[in-house]
Amino acid sequence: MRLPVYLDWNATTPVDPRVLEAMLPCFSEDFGNASSTSHAYGWKAEARVRLARAAVASAIGAAPEEIVFTSGATESDALALLGAARANRDRGDHLVVAATEHRAVLDHARRLESEGFRLTLVPPRADGRIAAATVASALTDRTLLVSVMAANNETGALNPVGEIGALCRERGVLFHTDAAQALGKVPLDVRAIGVDLVSLSAHKACGPKGVGALWVRSGKPRVRLEAQLLGGGHERGLRSGTPNVPAIVGFGEAARIAAAELATEPARLRALRDRLEAEILAGVPGARRNGPGAERLPNTLNVLFPGVEAGRLMLEARDLAVSSGSACSSASPEPSHVLVAMGLSAAEARSSIRISLGRFTTEEEVGFAAGALLSAWRSLSAS
Repeated sequence: MRLPVYLDWNATTPVDPRVLEAMLPCFSEDFGNASSTSHAYGWKAEARVRLARAAVASAIGAAPEEIVFTSGATESDALALLGAARANRDRGDHLVVAATEHRAVLDHARRLESEGFRLTLVPPRADGRIAAATVASALTDRTLLVSVMAANNETGALNPVGEIGALCRERGVLFHTDAAQALGKVPLDVRAIGVDLVSLSAHKACGPKGVGALWVRSGKPRVRLEAQLLGGGHERGLRSGTPNVPAIVGFGEAARIAAAELATEPARLRALRDRLEAEILAGVPGARRNGPGAERLPNTLNVLFPGVEAGRLMLEARDLAVSSGSACSSASPEPSHVLVAMGLSAAEARSSIRISLGRFTTEEEVGFAAGALLSAWRSLSAS
């Protein structure tokens, strides 16, 4: 076992060796510009991009032509929110967004609010999930777009996106979901959800950083988006820029592997996660899980360690890489907006740690993590 043990897979993941192998020829052999249509180098690069697009689409039950490659889920979120709102302002001026969204969604929603759109942030239940009924109560006849993530990055809470999608279809409202954390962990079928826009990221699923995708529903009526990057009309005019062929190829291979292993990997992760959770809750009096039970990602555990700040606990357990789930600076630690929205106090949020497992996590690492956290908590509680 190599130290430190990495259990922060919701933050990022190592690139799978199979993904790296698929990418390598794109750096030195098939290095052409996929937009160059006049020679073999461009044709080979374009062919690799085409195969990757098909793999990403297949992993989510989509058509290849519906995939728009971006630099990551943050850019996908920007294109979805800014692009949809600005292109469809004639249809409405009201946005409904979950209060527990990633900052990539919340900050773009607030940008739109500064442009004159009205914004309603809907709160979660105490378990962290966004109820479809809460979304329904926030809708008005001027609601243009709803954005609720498929799976929360801090608690793992799985939102009822199918119910929300049906509600939005009935009301004629566009529905966007950030599914960056869902790919490869839970089934993801964009047709079944009834969603219009889906944001994805490669580096959350053992692919490379710097590449993501936005799924844009085709059909009638077609989802209208205003491009946010101009300069060449790439990606059907929705995202200009020379295609990042190595990263796109890596994303395609990562999506293929994630889809292939979906039948077995979530169950393995759930068993490891449940073991770790049981050991922590048994060993720390007053500790509790933040968030839902069964309705969460199989790899994610968010735990409140009473009486101890998460930052101190992580420093004490220095051979373990986990996360507080907070945006912190040395001068002013900010509690997790997700946990506070769920009803935790600022102090409770600052005492909570997110632990997330992944493809290469082992039984030995889980055992080490439990021991390291319990030892760190006991040391700090005694001081």
